[in-house]
Amino acid sequence: MDFYFAPMEGITGYPFRNAHHLHFPGMSRYYTPFLNLHHTLAFSEREKRDIAPENNAGVCVIPQVMTNRPEEFLWAAGTLADRGYREVNLNLGCPSGTVVSKGRGAGFLADPEALDAFFETVFRQLPEGILVSVKTRIGISDPSEADALLAVFNRYPLAELIIHPRVRKDFYRNAPNLEVFARMLADSKNPVCYNGDIRTEADLAALMSRFPSLKAVMIGRGLLSDPALVMRFTEALPGDGQMQQEAANVRLRNRVDGWVSHPSDPQLSAFHDTLIRNYLEEIPEWGNVLFKLKELWSYLGTSFPGKEKALKHIRKARSRAEYESAVNEVFS
Repeated sequence: MDFYFAPMEGITGYPFRNAHHLHFPGMSRYYTPFLNLHHTLAFSEREKRDIAPENNAGVCVIPQVMTNRPEEFLWAAGTLADRGYREVNLNLGCPSGTVVSKGRGAGFLADPEALDAFFETVFRQLPEGILVSVKTRIGISDPSEADALLAVFNRYPLAELIIHPRVRKDFYRNAPNLEVFARMLADSKNPVCYNGDIRTEADLAALMSRFPSLKAVMIGRGLLSDPALVMRFTEALPGDGQMQQEAANVRLRNRVDGWVSHPSDPQLSAFHDTLIRNYLEEIPEWGNVLFKLKELWSYLGTSFPGKEKALKHIRKARSRAEYESAVNEVFS
């Protein structure tokens, strides 16, 4: 089983990826937050730093692109190839209103014919040696839209189809539609990866049990809440197939009240310290670093029940001293 770290805008840039890879090994791939071309055929300075090979040494990184124009995607693919990348991921999942209104992200799913034309042009002109993968939802407003979309995807040799089985109007609410995912997994002519609501080892074990043929899982918010989730899970499953499932079942029986403890404080603390150093190298202004750290804690804090007072102090911290004092209170 391969495990991918989902792109999370504003959080999982290269300072975070490098810190996580160092302290919590086990991820097969990390995906960049989407590179948004804005019709300019140019990456922003921040995006250039995020995809710079020297900033991603030793980490398997897949750049993700947000566009609905084949000429933009082809430009990005060629530019990324020049930087040594061999796969580009197309974002067809972002549900943001500002993105969807422009027909990008999940908004592109509203027009399967236009999507088909996009891929036809891309695969006809794609630079040699470049692979294309897709991260998609199952439609805009109705799961029945998945059939027409899969028919489009099946016409092209995608490196991988990463399926988040929600429609756009769900955003991140409601349960993932596993019935539609099961049908897409069975009918896809391309390799399939699952994405959506994997927060615990129990979630992973249940997914493996229901879809034993599944080869890859992408996790986002679950890893922000529990950075050691995949490392802990893979360490507990040294074999594959039936051995993995048996080990997963044992771990499920050993759970106490459904809770998996967060990583050891020293390990998480070391990750946190590395992350601050990485951020300060990229963003010298402490105020901007603090903003990013607080955003991370909105997820990470869920792994610290009983620490609500300290977590509130993190949210209210203004200076580095206030922040570090609050974090020490959480880790104490």
